[in-house]
Amino acid sequence: MRKARSLLLSFAVLIGTVGLGSTPAGAVTTAEPEQQDIKERILAIPGMSLAEEKPYTGYRYFVLNYTQPVDHRQPSKGTFKQRITLLHKDTNRPTVFFTSGYNVSTTPRRSEPTQIVDGNQVSLEYRFFTPSRPSPADWSKLDIQQAASDQHRVFTELKKIYSKKWLSTGGSKGGMTATYYERFYPRDMDGVVAYVAPNDVVNKEDSAYDRFFRGVGTKECRDALNAVQREALERRGPLSAKLKEWADANNATFDTVGSLDKAYESTVLDFVWAFWQYSKESDCADVPAADSSDQVVYDYVDAISGFAAYSDQSLATYTPYYYQAGTQLGAPQVKYPHLDGLMKYGPDFFQPRAYVPRDIPMKFEPSAMRDVDRWVRHNATRMLFVNGENDPWGAEPFRLGKGARDSYVYTAPGANHGANVAGLVPEQKAKATAAILEWAGVAPAAVQADPSKAKPLASYDAKLDKRGTERRQTLRP
Repeated sequence: MRKARSLLLSFAVLIGTVGLGSTPAGAVTTAEPEQQDIKERILAIPGMSLAEEKPYTGYRYFVLNYTQPVDHRQPSKGTFKQRITLLHKDTNRPTVFFTSGYNVSTTPRRSEPTQIVDGNQVSLEYRFFTPSRPSPADWSKLDIQQAASDQHRVFTELKKIYSKKWLSTGGSKGGMTATYYERFYPRDMDGVVAYVAPNDVVNKEDSAYDRFFRGVGTKECRDALNAVQREALERRGPLSAKLKEWADANNATFDTVGSLDKAYESTVLDFVWAFWQYSKESDCADVPAADSSDQVVYDYVDAISGFAAYSDQSLATYTPYYYQAGTQLGAPQVKYPHLDGLMKYGPDFFQPRAYVPRDIPMKFEPSAMRDVDRWVRHNATRMLFVNGENDPWGAEPFRLGKGARDSYVYTAPGANHGANVAGLVPEQKAKATAAILEWAGVAPAAVQADPSKAKPLASYDAKLDKRGTERRQTLRP
């Protein structure tokens, strides 16, 4: 969903006890030699090809392409190549299936559950994010069930090699993706860890976001942010001229959104949402005074929500997201009473349709999120949802009903869109970590006896375990 805002489609992204052979459950292992090289075994999968292999101490890291049907309902109607990365440790370890819901990174990274269980990690690029896009692109084949079927096919093949327990995970849109995958293929995974996953059940009912912005942080901080946002619109002339200077220097265009002025207003409306999505309450001290110079106001809004976000060049990367927001996922729309009289286009303009090229047809399906929400409430099994107290996307979270089993919803105090298990209060942190270990089948005996002793099995790696919210040019989940 976008980095922040009214549509705010903004962004802009995150267990049983089984012995491991002769190795005690939960013991950290090193890679063991196998009868056949792991690369050979992976490339023996029909439709799998190697793009590159990168070295990383203690692992083998592969960037792969896998041939998928464009339409899983009609597999004979064409294929495309979907990009996958594989962080291989040992086939005797559990495997974590990660997706950001966007592009896949080709830099070795380890999600929090992967560190907790000391396992392998398969990361999948979401369909229609380039280069994982069919050509020609039939956008009607971009929906949550087709994407879940992509994951199911990858899992089905790799499970033959990685036969231990599997968990799915992801943050933001990736957390949504992990949840949708579980809804359509509930027998695939042994557990789900969904971070900061929005749940916009009724797209036209967004009052929860308005309540969030009336209560987040301190009144002083809220007032300061609103004042800067108002100043940015009051000074539209000189500040949008600065955006034009940037656009001219960088050959940026604004045809999709309609004009530079519409792009400017979109970015300003993103501003307060973006602050709370990416910043901490302590950052309120850095908010400039409303009477600061044009350059100070421009630079601050640019640093928080990014004036480049609504250029054609930036929007093109996220067309699949906006398409999904406008067809199934939904998009928040907040009210701006402090901006009355200053908005030219009004909040009704700032919807997903405005950010998708007009030659791509879109029709909203209101039943999609209602179905997922109902399924989670009544059927969630071994699912963990982690939210951030100060994250706007958490205003409409997933909730559990009476039918849920061994599932949890936790909120990290003071956390933004980068909330994780490590940021939970101690009791919940231990309980969540223990659940992840148990679902992955690697809970040590001490943790089985006393969940409060749970901790990650793999040591922290500053590069591999790089945490925090990745700033995108726009606010999407």
